[in-house]
Amino acid sequence: QVQLVESGGGLVQAGGSLRLSCAASGSIFSFNGMGWYRQALGKQRDLVAFITSSNSTNYADSVKGRFTISRDGAKNTVYLQMNSLKPEDTAVYYCAAHKLRVGVPPLTTYWGQGTQVTVSS
Repeated sequence: QVQLVESGGGLVQAGGSLRLSCAASGSIFSFNGMGWYRQALGKQRDLVAFITSSNSTNYADSVKGRFTISRDGAKNTVYLQMNSLKPEDTAVYYCAAHKLRVGVPPLTTYWGQGTQVTVSS
């Protein structure tokens, strides 16, 4: 059973910073990739940042240069450092672990419960 537990959300002013943490129940290297997604009120859930097992990273254009995804294998934890936060960053942020497998569908995604990030102006 895979469990992902997020923490670090909260209320900050525009220009401030937060660091989100996602603790996995097992080795993060057992997944093909892990990512952070966000869902603003009334909108779809979108990719924010992604990191592969080989440590390659990708970011949404809206957060490039401001957010950084990283991992700590010893702690089985993935982080999202968010700097220069903007009101439009307000959303519920979800951690996800992706696993390729033999089956239908071939990609399995495990989700955390989400943590609220609110950025005031």
